[in-house]
Amino acid sequence: MYADGLSFLEEERDAFRPYEALLELSDEELERPAEGTHGWTGRDLMAHIGTWAEWWLNIARELAVNPQSPAWSELSKINAEWDARGDELNARYQAEWAALPMAEVRRRFSTIPGELRGYLTVVPETRWLKEPDRLQSLLWNTTEHYAEHEAELRAILAAAGR
Repeated sequence: MYADGLSFLEEERDAFRPYEALLELSDEELERPAEGTHGWTGRDLMAHIGTWAEWWLNIARELAVNPQSPAWSELSKINAEWDARGDELNARYQAEWAALPMAEVRRRFSTIPGELRGYLTVVPETRWLKEPDRLQSLLWNTTEHYAEHEAELRAILAAAGR
């Protein structure tokens, strides 16, 4: 699918860019549920996108220094149980981020994607880009995930008059 890691990194950067508009919303706008989002707020969307990208940030940190990744093993278990536990996990992660101060939510959301891209530049491509299961997981948790939630992003931004 990708000839080199840089191609993915550029695509991921472009795909995440629209989500950065969430950082421009006020705290009040981020806490307000928007119509067409299943009751989600901007904060909820930040938590959802951020959590799954953070999984891959942790994996990339480990793969940068070792061909094996305990975080990868854990995420693989989650994926295997997704049909039975996906909603429960999403609710748990959303609650964890809801307990954070808004400044921390903003910090995480603004730094996780860039850190992930940075780590992927030093992870040997044989550990992620050339490893089909890992690449598919990375796509599910980044570019494909961003595309899946574009409607929620548009609704949240529209509710804020953006």
